[in-house]
Amino acid sequence: MNKPLSGITVIDLTHMLSGPYCGMILADLGAETIKVEPLQGEGTRKLLATDPDNSLDGMGAYFITLNRNKKSVCIDLKSDEGLQVFYELVEKADVVVNNFGAGVPSRLKIDYAHLSKVNPKIITCSITGFGSNGPNFKRPAFDQVAQATGGGMSITGTDPEHPVRAGIPIGDLGGGMFAVMGIQAAIIERQKSGMGQDVDISMLDCQISLLNYMATMYFLSNKDPFPIGNSHFVHVPYNTYKTADGFIVIAVITDNFWQNLKTVVNIEAFDVPEFDTQPGRWAKKDMIDETLNTALQAQTSEYWLTRLEAARIPCAPVNTFSQALSDEQVKHRNMVVELTSGEGNKTKGPGNPIKFSRTTAEAFTPAPNIGEHTQDVLTNLVGLSPDTLQRLYDLKVVR
Repeated sequence: MNKPLSGITVIDLTHMLSGPYCGMILADLGAETIKVEPLQGEGTRKLLATDPDNSLDGMGAYFITLNRNKKSVCIDLKSDEGLQVFYELVEKADVVVNNFGAGVPSRLKIDYAHLSKVNPKIITCSITGFGSNGPNFKRPAFDQVAQATGGGMSITGTDPEHPVRAGIPIGDLGGGMFAVMGIQAAIIERQKSGMGQDVDISMLDCQISLLNYMATMYFLSNKDPFPIGNSHFVHVPYNTYKTADGFIVIAVITDNFWQNLKTVVNIEAFDVPEFDTQPGRWAKKDMIDETLNTALQAQTSEYWLTRLEAARIPCAPVNTFSQALSDEQVKHRNMVVELTSGEGNKTKGPGNPIKFSRTTAEAFTPAPNIGEHTQDVLTNLVGLSPDTLQRLYDLKVVR
């Protein structure tokens, strides 16, 4: 199938969210992604697995989504023979990715220092909370820890007394996304140097990067920003507003948009000269927001969005999941795709947001059953004989 990363073999040692998300994206892009699990299976297999609302054929929503397009091989990496089998797999691979705690890959002898002796071209990637070095790198971390430590939580919410994490687990997902970027960059660099290297991804680093221009604003002003809900620190009106049947957002970022908005809402209090420029609107920000919020409640979201869009004013409904996932633009972009269980039953999940003009193929195979591809991978990719493989099964080195 014509996918951009076809021909790249990835060994996925990950669990929970940040690492599996990285592996999912690489698999969606065409890499042969081999999930190497302990004999009892990766722990995320059990999450929601028995929840009647959030599982399919004994597999929870986490695992169904994050492990699509992957193969499963079970190897006991803590046994000497299992480690040797893993090294033989590494010889055939391009990338090994993990999100173990800091120091664990070295202890298991599966870090870059060990694997590069097996395959000098191997690219390893570790996603950790705080990276591989520094005064605090061994601290444990999960999504909320990364969000809090990275500063973003301090500006999320409505006031400084009630910090709020992002509803989407951006600490974990950010680590996974940056890992994909780093791995692909290392693959490109290897084409020039002929050598592999380690990609060191810190979830905290990723959160700091996402502060972007707001971090520069802090360094310029030496002032900590604070949460202002859904409003903006420059533009007015720029907020979430209640309608008769829901909520919409309006983003007036130019004076021309303001003039267009006035014709749509026809509010007499807005028709004053000082509001025609941003400084005047900013000085009366609360009054403008409150007045607009009251006026918009007279009609439905659809009523206002139709008129605002006709006037070319940036706006949108505040969609629920059901509304977002049924949006015609989302569907057109193939961002809702069919996911299948190993038993053939179906559900749906989010698609791959990376689209190409030429390598356009998209397909989503089921998340694998535990050890489903052990025999296939170790026989056809690694080259183990049937007798050797049977001996490993008997010794409970593989499953």
